[in-house]
Amino acid sequence: MSESSTSMTSHRPYLLRALYEWIADNGMTPHLLVDATRPAVQVPAHAVKEGKIVLNVAARAVSHLEMGNDFIRFSARFGGVSHPVNVPVGAVLAIYARETGQGMALPEDASLEDAALDEASEQPESAAPSPQLSAVPSDPPDGDDDGPHTPTPRRGGHLRIVK
Repeated sequence: MSESSTSMTSHRPYLLRALYEWIADNGMTPHLLVDATRPAVQVPAHAVKEGKIVLNVAARAVSHLEMGNDFIRFSARFGGVSHPVNVPVGAVLAIYARETGQGMALPEDASLEDAALDEASEQPESAAPSPQLSAVPSDPPDGDDDGPHTPTPRRGGHLRIVK
């Protein structure tokens, strides 16, 4: 077998389309969790929180939904203003039903992993080493403990009943 015959296209767009249909067929609202920091993601910046955005892709919430093999494209309203949305399939982290949370966190695409490994191998040896994480003890050192924390007493309500 040649290498080209064993190479398959990404399964991500197929999983997304299948899960979208499954969620919609069950009367639920499909949502996409998207990594907004990935290249070519086009979403309103004001809707991004901590580098991620949750998109409601229900048929009643978007117009002109196109779930292709490379991009998911549609038009949606954010704060009452219509915006075009373009999301590369590789930037989708999960698809789930809003009502139940059922869905799937998508695995990292192998082609994206290969690209990241190729990019890392192309860096020169003189490049600064990446920072390393180390464990930090969870117990405070002796002498720094202020003793048991006493909660502040609850104060009474400030509202009165007026007759």
